Amino acid sequence: MSLPVPDPDALAASQALQRLIAAEIEQQGGSIAFSRFMELALYAPRLGYYSGGASKLGAAGDFTTAPEITPLFGATLARVAAAIIAQSAPDIIEFGAGTGRLARDVITALEKQGVGLNSYTIIELSGELRARQQEALADLPQVRWLDAMPEIFSGVVLANEVLDAMPVELVIRTAGGWMRQMVTVDNGAFAFVQEALGPELHEQLIRQVPEHQHMLEGYVTELHPVGTGFMGSLAQMFAGGRGAAILLDYGFPAHEYYLDQRLGGTLMCHYRHHAHPDPFYLPGLQDITAHVDFTAMALAAQDAGLPVLGYMSQAAFLLGAGIGELLLEYDPEQAISYLPHSRAVQKLVSPAEMGELFKVLIVGKDVQLPDAIVRADRSHRL
Repeated sequence: MSLPVPDPDALAASQALQRLIAAEIEQQGGSIAFSRFMELALYAPRLGYYSGGASKLGAAGDFTTAPEITPLFGATLARVAAAIIAQSAPDIIEFGAGTGRLARDVITALEKQGVGLNSYTIIELSGELRARQQEALADLPQVRWLDAMPEIFSGVVLANEVLDAMPVELVIRTAGGWMRQMVTVDNGAFAFVQEALGPELHEQLIRQVPEHQHMLEGYVTELHPVGTGFMGSLAQMFAGGRGAAILLDYGFPAHEYYLDQRLGGTLMCHYRHHAHPDPFYLPGLQDITAHVDFTAMALAAQDAGLPVLGYMSQAAFLLGAGIGELLLEYDPEQAISYLPHSRAVQKLVSPAEMGELFKVLIVGKDVQLPDAIVRADRSHRL
């Protein structure tokens, strides 16, 4: 791979994290689950990708998210949030708020609609990003930060590109059946070894992967116990309240996720706007993600008592929520102001860009979605 060379301080931080991971591997008898490796690589205190100090977003970072592209993304989300708030409570929780851009855009758009918020709560695991958010949103008194979900909540939950950053288990089909991918140290480098699936992972495999018994030998894919656990926690939080969670991410329903041609799974790494498949490259300096199995997420919420209200492509959601109308608030005759927003909307809704790969899953309790969103629903495809 030809990837940018890190500066000496960044390289030293990655080497420190590698030593930490190697020490845990030794303590655990020679191997750890890949999910634990991914958790440490992303979230180890002061050294993990999301908990360290490196810039994640924008030109100096590794990726760009929809809120960074245009404020129309947040303004469109605010339209749906306002309809849910009218039936529940004027409170929003956002998981993984990035630079804080989405929070500002949603709050600003709600104020334009005459909707005031009691609170906009951000739950952020990244110390670096939380610090950026607190600086960027210091003038918004309704914004606060928590380290964990409240026990009971009514209102709106927003999670944009959150599920894809949750640690996954890797499993591989071998001649002897499905095995769990473990991480060991071999000649000073991280490497995969296999061990048998435990009962819980075996049960999740059977439930999650259609035709799992017919997969090709060597087929690698992901299981999502952390993501499905998160959906169960949302259900528990809403059990004593009412409202809806809107989850936007890239991924597929199960019948599209586990195709024969996806032989190596969907795991992907991002380093300074370069995408590659090696999770062992410079731990702590690169993002590690997996596509979301939306069928597994929907079933986890439903099984925990939180109904699925809608599922659709990001394009269908944004267009149904009125992003086109919001774009027309900019005068097409004023090219300097109109064209950047027009190009941004095109990127968000185009099937060749983010429009079809990104999906929207909405789960909730005791609320109705706007008619245009209901008409866009494709939850039968889950």
